[in-house]
Amino acid sequence: MDSETTTTASPTLTADSGVITKAEYERAPSSLREDGMKIRNRVDQLLAWLSRPDSSCTVHVNLPRARLIREAVQHREARVAACGALATWGPDGESGRSPKDTVTVSRDTNDATVDWDSPYSNKIAPETMDLAIEDALAALEDKHDIYVLDRVIGADPRYALPVRLVTDRALTALFADNMFRQVPHGMQDSVFADTPFLLLALPYDKLNPERYAGRLRTDPRTGETSTVMVGSDYERSVGLVYGHAYCGSVKKLMFTAMNYYLPALGILPLHCSANEGPEADVSLLLGLSGTGKTTLSADPRRALLGDDEHGWSDHGVANFEGGCYAKLIDLDPKKEPEIHHAVTHHAPFVAHGAIVENAMMYADGSFDFADTRLTQNSRASYPLFFLHNLKRPPYGPHPETILFLTADANGVLPPVARLNKEQAKIWFLMGYTSKLAGTETGVVDPVTTFSRFFGEPFMPRNPSEYMKLLGDKLDEHGTKVYLVNTGWSGGPHGVGKRMDIALTRAIVEAAQSGKLSHVPVVHDELFHLDVPTECPGIEDASVLQPINTWDDPEAYTRRAKKLAGEFAAHFDKVYGDKPIDPAIVACCPGK
Repeated sequence: MDSETTTTASPTLTADSGVITKAEYERAPSSLREDGMKIRNRVDQLLAWLSRPDSSCTVHVNLPRARLIREAVQHREARVAACGALATWGPDGESGRSPKDTVTVSRDTNDATVDWDSPYSNKIAPETMDLAIEDALAALEDKHDIYVLDRVIGADPRYALPVRLVTDRALTALFADNMFRQVPHGMQDSVFADTPFLLLALPYDKLNPERYAGRLRTDPRTGETSTVMVGSDYERSVGLVYGHAYCGSVKKLMFTAMNYYLPALGILPLHCSANEGPEADVSLLLGLSGTGKTTLSADPRRALLGDDEHGWSDHGVANFEGGCYAKLIDLDPKKEPEIHHAVTHHAPFVAHGAIVENAMMYADGSFDFADTRLTQNSRASYPLFFLHNLKRPPYGPHPETILFLTADANGVLPPVARLNKEQAKIWFLMGYTSKLAGTETGVVDPVTTFSRFFGEPFMPRNPSEYMKLLGDKLDEHGTKVYLVNTGWSGGPHGVGKRMDIALTRAIVEAAQSGKLSHVPVVHDELFHLDVPTECPGIEDASVLQPINTWDDPEAYTRRAKKLAGEFAAHFDKVYGDKPIDPAIVACCPGK
Protein backbone atom coordinates (compact mmCIF):
# COMPACT_ATOMS: atom_id res chain seq x y z
CA MET A 1 0.00 0.00 0.00
CA ASP A 2 1.26 3.47 -0.85
CA SER A 3 1.27 5.46 2.36
CA GLU A 4 3.27 8.58 1.64
CA THR A 5 1.57 11.44 3.47
CA THR A 6 1.89 15.09 2.49
CA THR A 7 0.26 17.02 5.30
CA THR A 8 1.47 20.57 5.82
CA ALA A 9 1.06 22.46 9.06
CA SER A 10 -0.81 25.75 9.29
CA PRO A 11 0.38 28.33 11.81
CA THR A 12 -1.08 27.77 15.26
CA LEU A 13 -3.55 30.41 16.42
CA THR A 14 -2.76 32.49 19.47
CA ALA A 15 -3.21 30.83 22.83
CA ASP A 16 -5.91 33.22 23.97
CA SER A 17 -8.08 32.51 20.94
CA GLY A 18 -9.56 29.49 22.68
CA VAL A 19 -11.18 26.30 21.49
CA ILE A 20 -14.80 26.23 20.39
CA THR A 21 -16.85 24.22 22.86
CA LYS A 22 -20.57 23.99 23.46
CA ALA A 23 -21.79 21.47 25.99
CA GLU A 24 -25.26 21.33 24.42
CA TYR A 25 -23.89 20.68 20.93
CA GLU A 26 -24.53 17.21 19.58
CA ARG A 27 -24.68 16.52 15.88
CA ALA A 28 -26.56 13.27 16.36
CA PRO A 29 -27.54 10.77 19.04
CA SER A 30 -24.61 8.62 20.15
CA SER A 31 -26.10 5.56 18.44
CA LEU A 32 -25.98 7.28 15.05
CA ARG A 33 -22.47 8.59 15.63
CA GLU A 34 -21.39 5.07 16.49
CA ASP A 35 -23.13 3.79 13.37
CA GLY A 36 -21.15 6.28 11.29
CA MET A 37 -17.93 5.08 12.90
CA LYS A 38 -18.87 1.48 12.04
CA ILE A 39 -19.21 2.48 8.38
CA ARG A 40 -15.79 4.14 8.44
CA ASN A 41 -14.32 1.05 10.08
CA ARG A 42 -15.87 -1.16 7.40
CA VAL A 43 -14.29 0.99 4.72
CA ASP A 44 -10.91 0.82 6.44
CA GLN A 45 -11.21 -2.96 6.69
CA LEU A 46 -12.09 -3.20 3.01
CA LEU A 47 -9.08 -1.06 2.07
CA ALA A 48 -6.81 -3.22 4.22
CA TRP A 49 -8.15 -6.39 2.58
CA LEU A 50 -7.69 -4.94 -0.90
CA SER A 51 -4.10 -4.05 0.01
CA ARG A 52 -3.07 -7.68 0.60
CA PRO A 53 -0.08 -8.89 -1.47
CA ASP A 54 -2.14 -11.11 -3.79
CA SER A 55 -4.75 -8.43 -4.53
CA SER A 56 -5.30 -7.11 -8.05
CA CYS A 57 -6.14 -3.71 -6.55
CA THR A 58 -3.66 -1.00 -5.55
CA VAL A 59 -4.77 1.27 -2.72
CA HIS A 60 -3.03 4.66 -2.87
CA VAL A 61 -3.14 6.55 0.43
CA ASN A 62 -2.35 10.28 0.47
CA LEU A 63 -0.25 10.27 -2.68
CA PRO A 64 1.91 13.34 -3.32
CA ARG A 65 0.31 15.83 -5.66
CA ALA A 66 2.68 15.04 -8.56
CA ARG A 67 1.81 11.35 -8.29
CA LEU A 68 -1.91 12.09 -8.45
CA ILE A 69 -1.35 14.17 -11.56
CA ARG A 70 0.64 11.37 -13.22
CA GLU A 71 -1.99 8.79 -12.29
CA ALA A 72 -4.79 10.91 -13.78
CA VAL A 73 -2.88 11.26 -17.05
CA GLN A 74 -1.72 7.63 -17.22
CA HIS A 75 -5.28 6.39 -16.68
CA ARG A 76 -6.54 8.76 -19.40
CA GLU A 77 -8.80 10.59 -16.98
CA ALA A 78 -7.42 13.88 -18.34
CA ARG A 79 -5.31 15.19 -21.20
CA VAL A 80 -2.35 17.52 -20.83
CA ALA A 81 -3.00 20.95 -22.33
CA ALA A 82 -0.29 23.04 -24.00
CA CYS A 83 0.22 25.06 -20.82
CA GLY A 84 0.53 21.95 -18.64
CA ALA A 85 -2.97 22.06 -17.11
CA LEU A 86 -5.18 18.96 -17.21
CA ALA A 87 -8.24 19.03 -19.45
CA THR A 88 -11.18 16.73 -18.81
CA TRP A 89 -14.72 16.34 -20.13
CA GLY A 90 -17.55 14.58 -18.35
CA PRO A 91 -20.39 12.60 -19.92
CA ASP A 92 -23.22 14.42 -21.66
CA GLY A 93 -25.50 16.13 -19.14
CA GLU A 94 -22.89 16.11 -16.36
CA SER A 95 -21.34 19.55 -16.83
CA GLY A 96 -22.98 20.92 -13.71
CA ARG A 97 -24.49 19.84 -10.43
CA SER A 98 -27.59 17.62 -10.43
CA PRO A 99 -29.82 19.28 -7.80
CA LYS A 100 -32.69 16.81 -8.17
CA ASP A 101 -30.33 13.91 -7.47
CA THR A 102 -28.83 15.69 -4.46
CA VAL A 103 -30.50 14.10 -1.46
CA THR A 104 -30.43 14.18 2.33
CA VAL A 105 -31.19 11.35 4.71
CA SER A 106 -34.31 12.20 6.69
CA ARG A 107 -34.46 11.17 10.34
CA ASP A 108 -36.43 12.17 13.41
CA THR A 109 -33.26 13.88 14.63
CA ASN A 110 -33.12 16.36 11.73
CA ASP A 111 -36.77 16.82 10.77
CA ALA A 112 -36.98 20.07 12.75
CA THR A 113 -33.55 21.30 11.62
CA VAL A 114 -33.51 20.84 7.85
CA ASP A 115 -35.79 23.12 5.84
CA TRP A 116 -37.67 20.42 3.96
CA ASP A 117 -39.70 23.12 2.20
CA SER A 118 -36.63 24.08 0.19
CA PRO A 119 -36.66 22.68 -3.36
CA TYR A 120 -33.07 21.59 -2.75
CA SER A 121 -33.84 19.48 0.34
CA ASN A 122 -34.78 16.16 -1.25
CA LYS A 123 -35.54 13.45 1.32
CA ILE A 124 -34.42 9.86 1.20
CA ALA A 125 -34.96 7.14 3.78
CA PRO A 126 -32.00 5.89 5.83
CA GLU A 127 -32.45 2.48 4.22
CA THR A 128 -31.87 3.99 0.77
CA MET A 129 -28.56 5.45 1.88
CA ASP A 130 -27.61 2.09 3.37
CA LEU A 131 -28.30 0.39 0.04
CA ALA A 132 -26.16 2.90 -1.83
CA ILE A 133 -23.28 2.52 0.62
CA GLU A 134 -23.44 -1.27 0.21
CA ASP A 135 -23.37 -0.85 -3.58
CA ALA A 136 -20.42 1.54 -3.32
CA LEU A 137 -18.40 -0.88 -1.19
CA ALA A 138 -19.20 -3.73 -3.57
CA ALA A 139 -18.12 -1.60 -6.54
CA LEU A 140 -14.84 -0.71 -4.82
CA GLU A 141 -13.99 -4.39 -4.48
CA ASP A 142 -13.76 -4.65 -8.28
CA LYS A 143 -11.50 -1.65 -8.82
CA HIS A 144 -7.87 -1.85 -9.93
CA ASP A 145 -6.94 1.43 -8.22
CA ILE A 146 -8.41 3.17 -5.21
CA TYR A 147 -7.31 6.59 -4.00
CA VAL A 148 -7.62 7.65 -0.38
CA LEU A 149 -7.09 11.27 0.61
CA ASP A 150 -7.19 12.71 4.12
CA ARG A 151 -7.86 16.44 4.20
CA VAL A 152 -9.90 18.99 6.16
CA ILE A 153 -12.53 21.60 5.36
CA GLY A 154 -11.73 24.86 7.13
CA ALA A 155 -8.59 26.90 7.74
CA ASP A 156 -9.41 27.47 11.41
CA PRO A 157 -8.31 24.31 13.26
CA ARG A 158 -10.86 24.95 16.01
CA TYR A 159 -13.65 23.85 13.65
CA ALA A 160 -11.84 22.22 10.73
CA LEU A 161 -13.79 19.17 9.58
CA PRO A 162 -11.59 16.15 8.79
CA VAL A 163 -12.73 14.35 5.64
CA ARG A 164 -11.51 11.06 4.19
CA LEU A 165 -12.18 10.76 0.45
CA VAL A 166 -12.26 7.26 -1.03
CA THR A 167 -12.55 7.15 -4.83
CA ASP A 168 -11.55 5.08 -7.83
CA ARG A 169 -10.47 8.15 -9.83
CA ALA A 170 -7.11 9.86 -9.52
CA LEU A 171 -8.64 13.01 -11.00
CA THR A 172 -11.29 13.15 -8.27
CA ALA A 173 -8.55 12.81 -5.66
CA LEU A 174 -6.54 15.56 -7.36
CA PHE A 175 -9.61 17.79 -7.40
CA ALA A 176 -10.00 17.26 -3.66
CA ASP A 177 -6.28 17.94 -3.22
CA ASN A 178 -6.80 21.25 -5.04
CA MET A 179 -9.94 22.23 -3.14
CA PHE A 180 -9.61 20.83 0.38
CA ARG A 181 -6.99 21.77 2.94
CA GLN A 182 -3.99 19.98 4.40
CA VAL A 183 -4.44 18.66 7.95
CA PRO A 184 -3.20 21.47 10.25
CA HIS A 185 -1.46 21.51 13.61
CA GLY A 186 -3.98 21.79 16.42
CA MET A 187 -6.42 19.48 14.67
CA GLN A 188 -6.85 17.48 17.87
CA ASP A 189 -8.65 20.50 19.34
CA SER A 190 -11.21 20.73 16.56
CA VAL A 191 -14.81 20.26 17.65
CA PHE A 192 -15.00 17.70 14.82
CA ALA A 193 -11.80 15.83 15.74
CA ASP A 194 -13.68 12.72 16.88
CA THR A 195 -16.32 12.74 14.15
CA PRO A 196 -14.51 12.79 10.77
CA PHE A 197 -16.55 12.81 7.57
CA LEU A 198 -16.36 9.93 5.10
CA LEU A 199 -16.91 10.76 1.42
CA LEU A 200 -17.21 7.92 -1.10
CA ALA A 201 -16.98 9.01 -4.74
CA LEU A 202 -17.67 6.70 -7.68
CA PRO A 203 -18.33 9.26 -10.42
CA TYR A 204 -18.57 6.87 -13.37
CA ASP A 205 -20.44 3.95 -11.79
CA LYS A 206 -24.24 3.94 -11.98
CA LEU A 207 -26.89 2.75 -9.58
CA ASN A 208 -29.19 -0.08 -10.65
CA PRO A 209 -32.53 1.62 -11.43
CA GLU A 210 -34.57 -1.48 -10.56
CA ARG A 211 -32.95 -1.71 -7.12
CA TYR A 212 -33.88 1.91 -6.33
CA ALA A 213 -37.35 2.01 -7.86
CA GLY A 214 -39.64 3.96 -5.54
CA ARG A 215 -36.65 5.16 -3.51
CA LEU A 216 -35.09 7.71 -5.87
CA ARG A 217 -36.70 10.03 -8.41
CA THR A 218 -37.78 9.01 -11.88
CA ASP A 219 -35.51 10.55 -14.51
CA PRO A 220 -37.81 12.13 -17.14
CA ARG A 221 -35.14 11.64 -19.82
CA THR A 222 -35.26 7.86 -19.50
CA GLY A 223 -38.55 7.20 -17.74
CA GLU A 224 -36.60 5.03 -15.27
CA THR A 225 -35.37 5.51 -11.74
CA SER A 226 -32.33 7.78 -11.58
CA THR A 227 -28.93 6.09 -11.53
CA VAL A 228 -27.31 9.06 -9.77
CA MET A 229 -27.05 9.94 -6.09
CA VAL A 230 -25.26 12.83 -4.41
CA GLY A 231 -26.28 11.97 -0.89
CA SER A 232 -25.53 13.23 2.62
CA ASP A 233 -26.19 11.57 5.94
CA TYR A 234 -25.29 14.35 8.35
CA GLU A 235 -25.97 12.42 11.54
CA ARG A 236 -23.55 9.65 10.54
CA SER A 237 -21.03 12.01 8.84
CA VAL A 238 -21.15 10.10 5.56
CA GLY A 239 -21.48 11.41 1.99
CA LEU A 240 -21.75 9.65 -1.36
CA VAL A 241 -21.22 10.85 -4.93
CA TYR A 242 -22.43 8.02 -7.15
CA GLY A 243 -22.82 8.21 -10.91
CA HIS A 244 -22.08 11.90 -11.43
CA ALA A 245 -18.75 13.00 -12.91
CA TYR A 246 -19.02 16.78 -12.36
CA CYS A 247 -16.20 17.59 -9.95
CA GLY A 248 -18.21 20.35 -8.31
CA SER A 249 -20.51 17.76 -6.74
CA VAL A 250 -17.63 16.71 -4.45
CA LYS A 251 -16.88 20.28 -3.41
CA LYS A 252 -20.48 21.33 -2.86
CA LEU A 253 -21.41 18.23 -0.86
CA MET A 254 -18.75 19.11 1.68
CA PHE A 255 -19.63 22.83 1.67
CA THR A 256 -23.27 21.95 2.36
CA ALA A 257 -22.21 19.68 5.21
CA MET A 258 -20.33 22.57 6.81
CA ASN A 259 -23.36 24.82 6.34
CA TYR A 260 -25.42 22.24 8.21
CA TYR A 261 -23.01 21.64 11.09
CA LEU A 262 -21.67 25.12 11.88
CA PRO A 263 -24.79 27.10 12.90
CA ALA A 264 -25.18 24.78 15.92
CA LEU A 265 -21.77 26.10 17.02
CA GLY A 266 -22.72 29.74 16.58
CA ILE A 267 -20.64 29.95 13.40
CA LEU A 268 -22.17 31.59 10.33
CA PRO A 269 -21.20 29.81 7.09
CA LEU A 270 -21.21 32.12 4.07
CA HIS A 271 -21.12 31.64 0.32
CA CYS A 272 -18.83 34.59 -0.23
CA SER A 273 -15.39 35.83 -1.15
CA ALA A 274 -13.25 37.61 1.43
CA ASN A 275 -10.26 39.92 1.31
CA GLU A 276 -8.23 41.97 3.75
CA GLY A 277 -6.81 45.48 3.52
CA PRO A 278 -3.47 46.75 4.80
CA GLU A 279 -5.04 47.72 8.13
CA ALA A 280 -6.29 44.15 8.71
CA ASP A 281 -9.77 45.26 7.67
CA VAL A 282 -11.67 42.26 6.33
CA SER A 283 -14.42 42.61 3.75
CA LEU A 284 -16.93 39.95 2.65
CA LEU A 285 -18.50 39.97 -0.82
CA LEU A 286 -21.68 37.94 -1.38
CA GLY A 287 -23.28 37.56 -4.78
CA LEU A 288 -24.63 35.06 -7.27
CA SER A 289 -22.99 34.23 -10.59
CA GLY A 290 -22.50 37.24 -12.83
CA THR A 291 -22.53 39.87 -10.10
CA GLY A 292 -18.76 40.49 -10.11
CA LYS A 293 -17.89 38.77 -6.83
CA THR A 294 -14.68 37.21 -8.12
CA THR A 295 -13.60 40.29 -10.08
CA LEU A 296 -14.18 42.75 -7.23
CA SER A 297 -12.58 40.57 -4.57
CA ALA A 298 -9.39 40.25 -6.65
CA ASP A 299 -8.15 43.71 -5.64
CA PRO A 300 -4.37 44.27 -5.89
CA ARG A 301 -4.56 46.52 -2.83
CA ARG A 302 -6.09 43.79 -0.68
CA ALA A 303 -5.04 40.22 0.14
CA LEU A 304 -7.46 37.45 -0.81
CA LEU A 305 -8.62 35.00 1.87
CA GLY A 306 -10.74 33.02 -0.59
CA ASP A 307 -13.28 33.36 -3.35
CA ASP A 308 -16.23 31.18 -2.35
CA GLU A 309 -16.71 29.63 1.11
CA HIS A 310 -16.02 31.06 4.57
CA GLY A 311 -17.04 30.75 8.19
CA TRP A 312 -17.57 33.67 10.58
CA SER A 313 -16.98 32.47 14.14
CA ASP A 314 -16.44 34.23 17.46
CA HIS A 315 -12.79 34.55 16.42
CA GLY A 316 -13.15 36.06 12.94
CA VAL A 317 -13.40 34.87 9.35
CA ALA A 318 -11.72 31.77 7.90
CA ASN A 319 -11.70 30.22 4.44
CA PHE A 320 -13.05 26.68 4.16
CA GLU A 321 -11.03 25.75 1.09
CA GLY A 322 -7.51 25.23 -0.14
CA GLY A 323 -8.33 26.17 -3.71
CA CYS A 324 -10.62 27.91 -6.17
CA TYR A 325 -13.24 26.54 -8.56
CA ALA A 326 -13.62 29.31 -11.10
CA LYS A 327 -15.96 29.75 -14.04
CA LEU A 328 -14.09 29.99 -17.33
CA ILE A 329 -16.58 31.33 -19.86
CA ASP A 330 -15.15 34.53 -21.36
CA LEU A 331 -12.24 34.52 -18.94
CA ASP A 332 -10.35 37.72 -19.74
CA PRO A 333 -6.66 38.05 -18.79
CA LYS A 334 -7.11 41.83 -18.42
CA LYS A 335 -10.20 41.71 -16.19
CA GLU A 336 -9.25 38.61 -14.18
CA PRO A 337 -5.47 38.27 -14.50
CA GLU A 338 -5.03 36.19 -11.34
CA ILE A 339 -7.51 33.51 -12.41
CA HIS A 340 -6.22 33.48 -15.98
CA HIS A 341 -2.65 33.05 -14.79
CA ALA A 342 -3.59 30.32 -12.32
CA VAL A 343 -5.26 28.30 -15.07
CA THR A 344 -3.06 28.96 -18.11
CA HIS A 345 0.45 29.61 -16.79
CA HIS A 346 3.03 27.35 -18.41
CA ALA A 347 4.58 24.67 -16.22
CA PRO A 348 5.48 20.98 -16.49
CA PHE A 349 2.23 19.08 -16.14
CA VAL A 350 3.32 17.34 -12.91
CA ALA A 351 3.89 20.78 -11.33
CA HIS A 352 0.71 22.33 -12.76
CA GLY A 353 -2.35 20.30 -11.79
CA ALA A 354 -5.03 22.88 -12.55
CA ILE A 355 -8.06 20.91 -13.75
CA VAL A 356 -9.90 22.50 -16.69
CA GLU A 357 -13.34 20.92 -16.81
CA ASN A 358 -15.62 20.85 -19.88
CA ALA A 359 -13.93 23.72 -21.74
CA MET A 360 -13.19 23.79 -25.47
CA MET A 361 -9.63 22.68 -26.18
CA TYR A 362 -8.23 22.48 -29.70
CA ALA A 363 -5.87 19.87 -31.14
CA ASP A 364 -2.83 22.01 -30.33
CA GLY A 365 -3.76 21.99 -26.64
CA SER A 366 -4.95 25.60 -26.50
CA PHE A 367 -8.20 26.60 -24.78
CA ASP A 368 -11.05 28.72 -26.15
CA PHE A 369 -12.89 30.00 -23.09
CA ALA A 370 -15.35 31.99 -25.21
CA ASP A 371 -16.72 28.84 -26.85
CA THR A 372 -19.95 27.76 -25.13
CA ARG A 373 -20.82 24.80 -27.35
CA LEU A 374 -19.94 22.25 -24.66
CA THR A 375 -21.42 24.15 -21.72
CA GLN A 376 -21.84 27.60 -20.21
CA ASN A 377 -20.40 26.14 -17.01
CA SER A 378 -16.81 25.27 -17.90
CA ARG A 379 -14.72 25.38 -14.73
CA ALA A 380 -11.16 25.30 -13.47
CA SER A 381 -9.94 23.93 -10.15
CA TYR A 382 -6.58 25.12 -8.85
CA PRO A 383 -4.89 25.51 -5.43
CA LEU A 384 -4.79 28.83 -3.65
CA PHE A 385 -1.01 28.89 -3.80
CA PHE A 386 -1.28 29.58 -7.55
CA LEU A 387 -2.47 33.10 -6.63
CA HIS A 388 -0.07 35.95 -5.91
CA ASN A 389 -1.94 38.28 -3.59
CA LEU A 390 -3.01 35.68 -1.05
CA LYS A 391 -3.50 36.02 2.72
CA ARG A 392 -1.47 33.31 4.46
CA PRO A 393 -2.99 31.66 6.41
CA PRO A 394 -6.43 32.48 4.98
CA TYR A 395 -8.19 33.74 8.09
CA GLY A 396 -8.58 37.19 9.59
CA PRO A 397 -10.46 39.32 12.12
CA HIS A 398 -14.16 40.09 12.14
CA PRO A 399 -15.29 41.81 8.94
CA GLU A 400 -15.68 45.54 8.96
CA THR A 401 -17.65 45.58 5.71
CA ILE A 402 -20.10 43.26 3.96
CA LEU A 403 -21.11 43.87 0.35
CA PHE A 404 -24.23 42.22 -1.12
CA LEU A 405 -23.69 42.25 -4.88
CA THR A 406 -26.61 42.16 -7.29
CA ALA A 407 -26.67 42.55 -11.07
CA ASP A 408 -30.06 44.19 -11.52
CA ALA A 409 -30.84 43.95 -15.23
CA ASN A 410 -33.99 46.01 -14.69
CA GLY A 411 -31.85 49.10 -14.11
CA VAL A 412 -33.93 50.29 -11.15
CA LEU A 413 -31.76 49.59 -8.12
CA PRO A 414 -29.25 52.23 -7.00
CA PRO A 415 -25.52 51.65 -7.51
CA VAL A 416 -25.19 51.46 -3.72
CA ALA A 417 -27.40 51.49 -0.63
CA ARG A 418 -26.53 51.41 3.05
CA LEU A 419 -28.37 48.70 4.98
CA ASN A 420 -29.36 48.60 8.63
CA LYS A 421 -29.67 45.26 10.41
CA GLU A 422 -33.26 44.54 9.35
CA GLN A 423 -32.57 45.59 5.76
CA ALA A 424 -29.44 43.44 5.72
CA LYS A 425 -31.40 40.42 6.93
CA ILE A 426 -34.07 40.67 4.25
CA TRP A 427 -31.59 41.13 1.39
CA PHE A 428 -29.54 38.27 2.83
CA LEU A 429 -32.67 36.12 2.89
CA MET A 430 -33.80 37.05 -0.61
CA GLY A 431 -30.41 36.78 -2.35
CA TYR A 432 -31.57 38.70 -5.41
CA THR A 433 -30.01 39.11 -8.80
CA SER A 434 -31.36 38.94 -12.35
CA LYS A 435 -30.30 36.71 -15.19
CA LEU A 436 -30.76 37.16 -18.90
CA ALA A 437 -32.83 34.86 -21.11
CA GLY A 438 -32.98 35.20 -24.90
CA THR A 439 -36.26 35.20 -26.83
CA GLU A 440 -36.88 33.91 -30.34
CA THR A 441 -36.88 37.43 -31.76
CA GLY A 442 -33.55 38.26 -30.14
CA VAL A 443 -35.02 40.51 -27.46
CA VAL A 444 -33.46 39.82 -24.07
CA ASP A 445 -35.46 40.30 -20.87
CA PRO A 446 -34.17 40.07 -17.33
CA VAL A 447 -35.34 37.11 -15.29
CA THR A 448 -35.66 37.81 -11.58
CA THR A 449 -33.71 35.26 -9.55
CA PHE A 450 -33.81 34.68 -5.79
CA SER A 451 -31.35 32.37 -4.02
CA ARG A 452 -31.46 32.81 -0.27
CA PHE A 453 -28.20 33.72 1.41
CA PHE A 454 -26.72 33.92 -2.11
CA GLY A 455 -26.37 30.14 -2.12
CA GLU A 456 -29.74 28.47 -1.50
CA PRO A 457 -28.83 24.96 -2.73
CA PHE A 458 -26.11 24.74 -0.07
CA MET A 459 -27.96 26.15 2.96
CA PRO A 460 -30.00 23.21 4.30
CA ARG A 461 -31.08 24.48 7.72
CA ASN A 462 -34.15 26.57 8.45
CA PRO A 463 -33.61 30.11 7.14
CA SER A 464 -34.24 31.77 10.50
CA GLU A 465 -31.02 30.23 11.87
CA TYR A 466 -28.77 31.87 9.27
CA MET A 467 -30.58 35.21 9.56
CA LYS A 468 -30.34 35.23 13.35
CA LEU A 469 -26.62 34.48 13.23
CA LEU A 470 -26.06 37.34 10.80
CA GLY A 471 -28.00 39.78 12.98
CA ASP A 472 -26.21 38.71 16.15
CA LYS A 473 -22.81 39.19 14.55
CA LEU A 474 -23.72 42.57 13.08
CA ASP A 475 -24.80 43.71 16.53
CA GLU A 476 -21.69 42.38 18.22
CA HIS A 477 -19.09 43.65 15.78
CA GLY A 478 -20.67 46.74 14.23
CA THR A 479 -20.06 45.48 10.69
CA LYS A 480 -21.34 47.83 7.97
CA VAL A 481 -23.47 46.30 5.22
CA TYR A 482 -24.05 47.68 1.72
CA LEU A 483 -26.06 46.63 -1.31
CA VAL A 484 -24.02 47.19 -4.49
CA ASN A 485 -25.74 47.00 -7.88
CA THR A 486 -23.28 45.92 -10.57
CA GLY A 487 -26.07 45.62 -13.14
CA TRP A 488 -27.70 48.17 -15.40
CA SER A 489 -28.30 51.91 -15.25
CA GLY A 490 -30.41 54.21 -17.41
CA GLY A 491 -32.87 51.49 -18.35
CA PRO A 492 -33.18 47.71 -18.42
CA HIS A 493 -30.85 45.43 -20.32
CA GLY A 494 -31.12 46.28 -24.00
CA VAL A 495 -31.87 49.94 -23.26
CA GLY A 496 -29.55 51.05 -20.48
CA LYS A 497 -25.87 50.31 -19.96
CA ARG A 498 -23.98 48.08 -17.57
CA MET A 499 -22.59 49.93 -14.57
CA ASP A 500 -19.14 51.30 -15.30
CA ILE A 501 -16.61 49.10 -13.48
CA ALA A 502 -14.73 52.26 -12.45
CA LEU A 503 -17.91 53.52 -10.73
CA THR A 504 -18.40 50.20 -8.94
CA ARG A 505 -14.77 50.05 -7.84
CA ALA A 506 -15.01 53.58 -6.43
CA ILE A 507 -18.11 52.56 -4.44
CA VAL A 508 -16.45 49.41 -3.13
CA GLU A 509 -13.34 51.34 -2.11
CA ALA A 510 -15.44 53.98 -0.33
CA ALA A 511 -17.36 51.28 1.53
CA GLN A 512 -14.26 49.30 2.52
CA SER A 513 -12.42 52.41 3.68
CA GLY A 514 -15.32 53.46 5.91
CA LYS A 515 -15.84 56.72 4.02
CA LEU A 516 -19.32 55.70 2.88
CA SER A 517 -20.64 55.03 6.37
CA HIS A 518 -21.20 58.70 7.24
CA VAL A 519 -22.52 60.29 4.04
CA PRO A 520 -26.12 61.57 3.95
CA VAL A 521 -28.81 59.26 2.55
CA VAL A 522 -32.37 59.44 1.24
CA HIS A 523 -34.86 56.68 1.93
CA ASP A 524 -36.38 54.77 -0.99
CA GLU A 525 -39.91 53.89 0.17
CA LEU A 526 -40.49 51.24 -2.51
CA PHE A 527 -37.35 49.17 -1.96
CA HIS A 528 -36.87 50.28 1.68
CA LEU A 529 -33.26 51.27 1.00
CA ASP A 530 -31.12 54.13 2.34
CA VAL A 531 -29.43 55.55 -0.75
CA PRO A 532 -26.36 57.82 -0.38
CA THR A 533 -26.61 61.25 -1.95
CA GLU A 534 -22.85 61.43 -2.36
CA CYS A 535 -19.92 59.03 -2.51
CA PRO A 536 -16.20 59.74 -2.22
CA GLY A 537 -14.51 59.15 -5.55
CA ILE A 538 -17.66 59.87 -7.63
CA GLU A 539 -17.88 63.38 -9.07
CA ASP A 540 -21.41 63.18 -10.52
CA ALA A 541 -23.51 62.13 -7.54
CA SER A 542 -26.71 62.22 -9.60
CA VAL A 543 -25.97 58.68 -10.85
CA LEU A 544 -26.53 57.39 -7.32
CA GLN A 545 -30.28 57.93 -7.80
CA PRO A 546 -31.29 55.50 -10.58
CA ILE A 547 -34.30 57.52 -11.73
CA ASN A 548 -31.91 60.33 -12.75
CA THR A 549 -30.28 58.05 -15.31
CA TRP A 550 -33.54 57.19 -17.14
CA ASP A 551 -34.84 59.31 -20.01
CA ASP A 552 -38.43 58.41 -19.03
CA PRO A 553 -39.08 58.73 -15.27
CA GLU A 554 -42.52 57.15 -15.61
CA ALA A 555 -41.01 54.10 -17.29
CA TYR A 556 -38.56 53.85 -14.40
CA THR A 557 -41.41 53.93 -11.88
CA ARG A 558 -43.35 51.20 -13.69
CA ARG A 559 -40.30 48.99 -13.89
CA ALA A 560 -39.37 49.57 -10.26
CA LYS A 561 -42.88 48.69 -9.06
CA LYS A 562 -42.81 45.53 -11.15
CA LEU A 563 -39.56 44.36 -9.55
CA ALA A 564 -40.74 45.26 -6.04
CA GLY A 565 -43.90 43.25 -6.69
CA GLU A 566 -41.78 40.24 -7.64
CA PHE A 567 -39.93 40.54 -4.34
CA ALA A 568 -43.17 40.63 -2.36
CA ALA A 569 -44.69 37.73 -4.30
CA HIS A 570 -41.63 35.54 -3.81
CA PHE A 571 -41.49 36.33 -0.11
CA ASP A 572 -45.17 35.47 0.39
CA LYS A 573 -44.83 32.21 -1.56
CA VAL A 574 -41.68 30.93 0.11
CA TYR A 575 -41.56 32.56 3.54
CA GLY A 576 -45.17 33.60 4.18
CA ASP A 577 -45.66 30.90 6.78
CA LYS A 578 -42.19 31.14 8.31
CA PRO A 579 -41.71 32.77 11.74
CA ILE A 580 -39.90 35.90 10.53
CA ASP A 581 -39.75 39.11 12.58
CA PRO A 582 -42.32 41.65 11.25
CA ALA A 583 -39.61 44.34 11.36
CA ILE A 584 -37.66 42.30 8.82
CA VAL A 585 -40.73 41.59 6.69
CA ALA A 586 -41.44 45.33 6.56
CA CYS A 587 -38.08 45.86 4.82
CA CYS A 588 -38.97 43.55 1.93
CA PRO A 589 -39.36 45.52 -1.33
CA GLY A 590 -43.01 45.89 -2.26
CA LYS A 591 -44.21 45.42 1.32
